[in-house]
Amino acid sequence: MEVRIGIRDVAREVAFESAQTPDQVRATVAEAVSAGAGMLELADEKGLMVLVPVSALGYVEIGAQDKGRVGFGAH
Repeated sequence: MEVRIGIRDVAREVAFESAQTPDQVRATVAEAVSAGAGMLELADEKGLMVLVPVSALGYVEIGAQDKGRVGFGAH
């Protein structure tokens, strides 16, 4: 599942693939924001940690899981 994070005053967003479900990512973001945590911590699908200061968050976009897509397709 793709996660994209917009950071205030930065033109480029942070984008990565996560093995977590959309609900897990949403819960982690909501907890960090509501608790006033210093950092939002999310893991990518390779196990690397992505750390973003909560005060710098502009938005977090959580994509749907795309399982089973194979080959070429036209939408």
